[in-house]
Amino acid sequence: MRGLPRYFFGRWLSISNTSHQINEAIRDKEVRLIGDDGAQLGIMPSREALRIAAERELDLVKIAPQALPPVCRIMDYGKFRFEQAKKEKEARKRQKLVEIKEIRLSPGIDVHDFAFKLKNAHGFLRDGDKVKVSVRFRGREMSHTSLGEKQLLRFAEGCADAAVMEKSPKLEGRTMTMYLSPKPAPK
Repeated sequence: MRGLPRYFFGRWLSISNTSHQINEAIRDKEVRLIGDDGAQLGIMPSREALRIAAERELDLVKIAPQALPPVCRIMDYGKFRFEQAKKEKEARKRQKLVEIKEIRLSPGIDVHDFAFKLKNAHGFLRDGDKVKVSVRFRGREMSHTSLGEKQLLRFAEGCADAAVMEKSPKLEGRTMTMYLSPKPAPK
């Protein structure tokens, strides 16, 4: 049952990379053996290597199947998989997911509303999120798209100290959008 994904609460879980051949699954005639302490034990028949691993109450794991002869190592495979899963979990924890926050303006937005939305955008950018700023045109506002573009450029100018314009204002249908991303931290 070793090396197979587990079924847990209606989901198949794959704890780290389980593509290694272990113990009796190794069908090669000869293998290059590495001991549990990292010492080279030489080239020997796979049955002999399996016997040595069984004497030490550890697993025989094929770590380099493409080599001639394949390289196998004596190790505690359960502990090895646990360590791999732990490293993957740490890597995922350190990974920063960038979210896109949206702020909507209108072509005739008032000064106070504009300042309030600008303040919110500064907060999003400070947290490391990207900001999508959009202006929706309704009815006759479609004939004055230049007003919306001016609003977006003014908005980008207001965020210039915390953001860089990733995509300039572009009209798609009845909506004009612009993307701002946080400035990289100075090194």
